[in-house]
Amino acid sequence: MKSRPFDLSPPKPHRGWSSDLLELENAYAVPPQESDFIQPAGVLHADGRYCPRGALWRKHRPMTLRPERPLGDVPRLGGTWLWGGMLWGHFGHFLVESTNRLWPLPQLEDRLDGLLYIPKRPRREDKVFTFQSDFLHLLGCDLPVRVITDPTRVERLFVPGQGFGLGEIAAGTPAFRDTIHSRFGRDIAPDGPARLYISRSRLGPGKGGLIYEDDIEARLADHGYEIFHPQAHDLPTQVARYKAADTILASEGSALHLVGMTARADQRIGTLLRRRSHATAMIEKHITSFSGRAPVIVDALIRNWRPKNTPRKHMWQGEHDLPQLQKILETEGFIDAGGTAWQARSEAQTAQELGPRFELAKSYARHQKAGVTAA
Repeated sequence: MKSRPFDLSPPKPHRGWSSDLLELENAYAVPPQESDFIQPAGVLHADGRYCPRGALWRKHRPMTLRPERPLGDVPRLGGTWLWGGMLWGHFGHFLVESTNRLWPLPQLEDRLDGLLYIPKRPRREDKVFTFQSDFLHLLGCDLPVRVITDPTRVERLFVPGQGFGLGEIAAGTPAFRDTIHSRFGRDIAPDGPARLYISRSRLGPGKGGLIYEDDIEARLADHGYEIFHPQAHDLPTQVARYKAADTILASEGSALHLVGMTARADQRIGTLLRRRSHATAMIEKHITSFSGRAPVIVDALIRNWRPKNTPRKHMWQGEHDLPQLQKILETEGFIDAGGTAWQARSEAQTAQELGPRFELAKSYARHQKAGVTAA
């Protein structure tokens, strides 16, 4: 087997370094200097040795690599800090890849002066978005957050293993799940209807979504669903809705990772695919592990359409066979049987609906299950 960088394998939910907790003195915390997919950044010991347990891993590879030891007069940060890793500005990546070091809070928070992050995008500098501070508050953490933009010498730094993320670790370590279950949203009372549909229809075509989602919403509303646009609400409101619902349907996307933080075994959760992607498997693993119940993957995709000006698959528009979608939702118990039939659209109708900016990306057989595209 090919050796892994720094003698580490990807973090595992039930064994290995993902559950380690290191305490370092006079460590270097080094932010990335350039915006890239994989970046030199992370933690160095006081003598300049790399601390690989501070790296961010995604699936099979580290997203951060050993940075050079800072030279010259390096700024110092006094006190005791918890290494949070990279702070992502993207909502979904923040939930999965910027929270995964927070599991030791119950045992450490009385000793900490704050949480220490480095930015994923250097141009964002030390900005902390409202949704990020809201998430920490919902986790019962009101410690200061420091985002460093220059290499810094830290008096005392706790470096937890990566307890959550993308890949096998999407199931979360027991310690990470316990922290989320015991603390996240514990003071938020359920507030909302029994049936909830989490929509992407107001995000715009540049974000990727479902074609004819407005029509799907109208049909689901007839079956008692509240149509919920999470980006229009603060995090406490979102959590209150997700806690209240006994049935949740959602267009596949980042919102489902927040659902995963509050999901319970007595809830029925379904994901309407907008693409066949490894990202869907990560959402499924997250919800299954945290709630004890697998979500229903609703797949009636027949076509994907892509913007002509970009190759990025996350911007594709997914088209479901609407009669088949209705049948699946009836069979799985998400809607009542015997209602008005959902009307199919032809490829030509959809092309006209989308206009000249989109082209057909790939066709799917109605009952095809095999194969995924890259996320």
